[in-house]
Amino acid sequence: QVQFVESGGGLVQPGGSLRLSCSASGFAFISYAMSWYLQAPGKERELVAAMTSTGIRVYYGDSSKGRFTISSYNAKHTVYLQMNSLKPEDTSVYYCNAGFTTHAFGSWGQGTQVTVTP
Repeated sequence: QVQFVESGGGLVQPGGSLRLSCSASGFAFISYAMSWYLQAPGKERELVAAMTSTGIRVYYGDSSKGRFTISSYNAKHTVYLQMNSLKPEDTSVYYCNAGFTTHAFGSWGQGTQVTVTP
């Protein structure tokens, strides 16, 4: 079945960096765009970044433009999110899924918590 396993979150000070990883399985990874979402407490899941399988098309939400970079390693069925210049408002649980601007699968991983605090 489709599975996503996110990792790499943690506690970091403002201005710091983190690299999130998402290992995907159960579907033809190379055939799908991949995306990262965040979900803050009490709020709906929000698209952070997405990329097509070829990397030709990339999307970044307004809050992540210029600071975050999405990439993937198709051979490892893994997508990454490099997060730089982190701000307290980036604090959230981050999830990945397939798809470009809408998630392709209804199943989600456990997410990885990112906390940005002085």
